Amino acid sequence: MAFKKKLYKCRPNQKPETIETFRTKILLCAEPSDPVSIERGVRQLLADKVSGNMVGLWLLVPEHLRLGTWDLLNSWSGQNTERVESRLALQLVHEAALCVTGIRAARCLSQRGFELANGLPFVASDQAIHDLMDAHTVHESEILQLQLGLLRRARGHFCGRLLAIDPHRMRSWSKRQMPRYRSDKKSVPFKTAQTFFCIDTDTQQPVCFTSGTSAMSVTQATPALLRLTSDILNPGQDRPLVVADTEHYTVDLIDNVYQQGIFDLLVPTPQRKYTIEQMKKIPAEFFTPRWAGYATTKRPYQMRAAQTGPHWQFIQRSGEQPDDYQLRSFLATRDRDEVEALTVEFPKRWHAEEFFNANQALGWKRGGTLNLHIRYAQMSMALIAQATLHEFRKRLEVPYDTWDAKHVADAILNGIDGDIRVWDYRR
Repeated sequence: MAFKKKLYKCRPNQKPETIETFRTKILLCAEPSDPVSIERGVRQLLADKVSGNMVGLWLLVPEHLRLGTWDLLNSWSGQNTERVESRLALQLVHEAALCVTGIRAARCLSQRGFELANGLPFVASDQAIHDLMDAHTVHESEILQLQLGLLRRARGHFCGRLLAIDPHRMRSWSKRQMPRYRSDKKSVPFKTAQTFFCIDTDTQQPVCFTSGTSAMSVTQATPALLRLTSDILNPGQDRPLVVADTEHYTVDLIDNVYQQGIFDLLVPTPQRKYTIEQMKKIPAEFFTPRWAGYATTKRPYQMRAAQTGPHWQFIQRSGEQPDDYQLRSFLATRDRDEVEALTVEFPKRWHAEEFFNANQALGWKRGGTLNLHIRYAQMSMALIAQATLHEFRKRLEVPYDTWDAKHVADAILNGIDGDIRVWDYRR
């Protein structure tokens, strides 16, 4: 598209500028990003002995080396190590670790050693980061998640026995027309940017995620999420149990999980009037008392309009007197010990909420653009940052190893004052 010559409004005694002149000034102000200029700039910063309060960020460098972050970023960018793209991606990872959003060179990150930790002599602008992420597809970000997940599995970050899937909805202020989400009947509907996570509940670490607009339901998002999870964990014949909430109780989703035969699914049944009446008709002798005030039973169950089955219905009864009984049912795609499933495994689903509370500041707290290329790339970099911080916490003592991401960023990564020097770098 050709640029039109347009005069801009200017101050008194100032000559009007055409858009060609304006573009020339932008080009002249841009930082050189060729390999030679980057190397010279970084060497100069090292010679200047950068001083600032981001010395703690350099504590993540050994964790990057152990995790293989640089190889992951090079694979995602598709460029060699001398180019600027992988370094810009590393800047995104460190921004996530510092829990900052959109505050790059203009406010707080420049001239404190942050750029040097990324292998750059400058802090990249918002536009440069935007163009980088927009140039990479959702599929490329999913491949990055797969490679990261395989590395984490090899390092023992996942047990792969019990998983929790949960949607994480972030409020969006986009002007686009989209369906609103309402968590309950009393709240006001609002626009959201949705992310669907799979969490290993034993280690409380994220395996992968998928994302979409507010129009995407869990029935549409979960099959793709479980496929990516399967590629990472490679469960084999020992099918892991996936626990979910009532929102995942749909015929299409139950049929899909059952037909794939890779995972078992356990979801609570909605407390509808018909379901409650059917459970009340079960004879008391069918329930097995487990301890005072708690009894369980299970039976084959066929969902209405389902193409697979029969499945299994686990029912728990709380209370000592018939008038005080409280009944709750769950649907499982395969028979198993209902006591262990209901009292030990299903309550671990809340580890997903604990994970969001502790780590959402890394980049899963608010939804920016609805461009899925950019959203996937940004959140995938946040996933790398979370993995790096997890490795870093393992080397800390109590109580530092229990701090959430924001606390670690403020007190350690962005809270240690000092300088950065290089001694005997030729050795």
